[in-house]
Amino acid sequence: MDKSSENQEEDRVSLQSNGKMQANGVVKEALGVLQTFRLSIRRPAEKSPRSPKRKGSKVTSRAESESPSSLPPASPSLSSGSPAASPLKTSGGFFQKTDEDLTDMTQHKRKPLARSKTDPNMSKVTDSLLKKGSSIRRSLRFSSKKENDKAAKQEHPAAEALPEMREEKEMKMEELEELEEMYTLPEIPHTPLSVMQINKLIEMEVLEEAHLNLLAMRLEFQKEQEQTGDDFPMEMAKKEKDLTLLYTDLRKKICTIVCDSNSFPARNKALLVHVTRIIQEEEKRAEEPGGLPDSWREAWKEAVSQGVQVKVDGVHLERKEQNLSWLAVHLGLLGKTIVEDLENVKRELRWSYPPSFKVFSTYLKSYHRIVGQHLRKLEPQVTELKDLYALLDWILNKYKSEKILGSFSLQPDMAEESAEMQLQEGFLKQLLEKYCCKVKPEMILFLPAETRVLTVLACCFSLSVCVCVCVCVLQEDMSAVLDRVIELEHETVWKDKTEPQREDNLLLSPFPMDIWTAVQGRVDHSRKLDPDLEKKVIASCLEELKRFPRKFETQFKSHCSSLQPQPLWTDYHITYINSFQALQEHMAGYQDSCPHQLEGFKREVKGLVVRLMEVLEEQFKEDVKPFLRRMMTRKWLTNDDDFKQLDGRIQRLSRHCDSMRPPHEFASRLHYHVVKEYVGQLMKNNYSCKNRKHEKAAAKINEQWNKLSNLFDDMKSNHEWLHHVGHDLSTIIGQSNKADIKSHLQPLVEHYPDFSRKHLVAVLYFRGLHKGRERHLILQKLAALRKEVGSTSTDRGRVLFGDMQVTASTDCLPVLPVSCLRFLRTHS
Repeated sequence: MDKSSENQEEDRVSLQSNGKMQANGVVKEALGVLQTFRLSIRRPAEKSPRSPKRKGSKVTSRAESESPSSLPPASPSLSSGSPAASPLKTSGGFFQKTDEDLTDMTQHKRKPLARSKTDPNMSKVTDSLLKKGSSIRRSLRFSSKKENDKAAKQEHPAAEALPEMREEKEMKMEELEELEEMYTLPEIPHTPLSVMQINKLIEMEVLEEAHLNLLAMRLEFQKEQEQTGDDFPMEMAKKEKDLTLLYTDLRKKICTIVCDSNSFPARNKALLVHVTRIIQEEEKRAEEPGGLPDSWREAWKEAVSQGVQVKVDGVHLERKEQNLSWLAVHLGLLGKTIVEDLENVKRELRWSYPPSFKVFSTYLKSYHRIVGQHLRKLEPQVTELKDLYALLDWILNKYKSEKILGSFSLQPDMAEESAEMQLQEGFLKQLLEKYCCKVKPEMILFLPAETRVLTVLACCFSLSVCVCVCVCVLQEDMSAVLDRVIELEHETVWKDKTEPQREDNLLLSPFPMDIWTAVQGRVDHSRKLDPDLEKKVIASCLEELKRFPRKFETQFKSHCSSLQPQPLWTDYHITYINSFQALQEHMAGYQDSCPHQLEGFKREVKGLVVRLMEVLEEQFKEDVKPFLRRMMTRKWLTNDDDFKQLDGRIQRLSRHCDSMRPPHEFASRLHYHVVKEYVGQLMKNNYSCKNRKHEKAAAKINEQWNKLSNLFDDMKSNHEWLHHVGHDLSTIIGQSNKADIKSHLQPLVEHYPDFSRKHLVAVLYFRGLHKGRERHLILQKLAALRKEVGSTSTDRGRVLFGDMQVTASTDCLPVLPVSCLRFLRTHS
């Protein structure tokens, strides 16, 4: 007997781990297990922020909740912070560990685990005790067996049931208290468990303990990373990989629990609290190294959607051959499933989350989307008129009615939520058109807009009233057509990043012809109905078209801005420059009918084309900027790499211009930019040629200038006047005799009257002529030539040097007469 008392604690551990006990010690060991079982149920409630004992503060630490009086028999297997010490190890019976699980964790034991002397042949006793926990709890008392039997005989059955009813009522009251946002993270272990042990905890759904050890491991990794600095040894890489794998497993386990939570709410209720806290803690630590890069909250939402998908897919669906009312039955069951599931979320699941998770709203939005997708999959099977009507009626009426989302049981949560199903774009219209094809021809309700209105109103009103109403309907119809054009462009081009189409080597979208066809069809139809209606219809369509360019631009930027600066992004811009110009040409046929409306439409198109071209120009300028900046430098003189890069960018621009509709003002503007930046490098005094290097520099300028001129000629640039500047400057720079420079200034001044003294000073500096009498004579010659040409001949449309900035003047002395220079030399 003493021996049994000495080993009582060891037997309890063995009973938990093996589910076995001695035959002659059933009562004693049962008592130990029940104490552990009862306490393990109470402790999660005591730890929970929703516990009534914690009204004084939102959350408390683990130390407060683990007082000696409330702890179960201490396990000798693991240290503090290990899974065996966790209150989760017996919660609800789901965290039972086997001998192998406990053996894996012996590294963190404070003392060795003593062998239990229980009979290994006794199996499944623990399971039977757990199943009969309520009856054993009532039958076992701390008094003697006789006293218990006597008390059990005298006690009234209602008195036995009263504590249980009170306990159940308190539990329900507790469940209705919403989980608070604030929480206190339990103590993180100083030394984490091994990777295998943490992985085992995750598999066994001991999430809190697994997460705390993961955080300890992550803190170790961060500390070691700070100590190593820029060095990243192999051991650190291995630990980072372990962290990633463990976090991935933890997220998968959490997603599985969330996905199943609405199917097994009682089982997962306690787990969801830990899931919530893990997500909140990981969001706080998102910027710290060692975690997963993507959002935990988004992963949770995706898991919710997966759970909803499982629910929707599980709704019974009969084949048409088996039941003529297959669709009506299926939709009825689907509506019932939606209501029951949302009721369960409202009643059970929401209390395991803080308000910021918006659980009801998340589940509702998932149902909106997934039910819409489900109905889209059903649509090909819906061919009969009655089934089409049932489907349309369910989408338009019943889904939002009191039978489903308007149900009283879902209030007041639904009051602030949208009841609109999220259908695929154009799906409802497709169903309506499909239904129209099935109805009888005499049902004019589904005729085209203008025919429907005129047919109905002609019976009651005058033709003029019918015309006015028809124009309003047509304008709404045209707006829907243009919106559909944008949607179609997104579905067929932007969404899948499809290459634009080509027509006669021009990038062109088909929507201009689609729009023109839609407008012309309405115009032709209106002309047949009434001559007065034609002009009104044209004006109405053009007014709606006037808003189209900006709507298109907004959607285009929204969907395709991430492509910049890829070649596809450039192709899209050129495509829409061409397409809107083509649309403008198509609409020009209505000039005589509605000149005012057409002019407004043309202004909007021109504004969009200009904005699209400006974006392309800015992109090209940024692309060539680093290469142009390195012209006229020491590296440029000995290396052609930068010019080759510049040449390649311009050739690519030339190919883009080949795909663009003329005229090519676009190419002309970029031609001017390249010339101004190339020549402008001479004005920055970045380099000065010495030892006759100016001859090599002049030859290089001349060669490169020929290539640039040819490229822009191929692009049909209309700035031919820019071709002279490179040759004129290279001629001046390349003169061997400084005195000969004066005789080559006249062509430059005639071609570019805005070439001034400061520009010539910069050119002479680059040539290597910094000072001296000859330099001043050259400057005097320029002044004389500028006076002869006259400033009045300057064409402001051909300003080149006037827009260039000279970095600094290298001229030390002002222009002085030769006699003054001789005077200074004599007296020096």
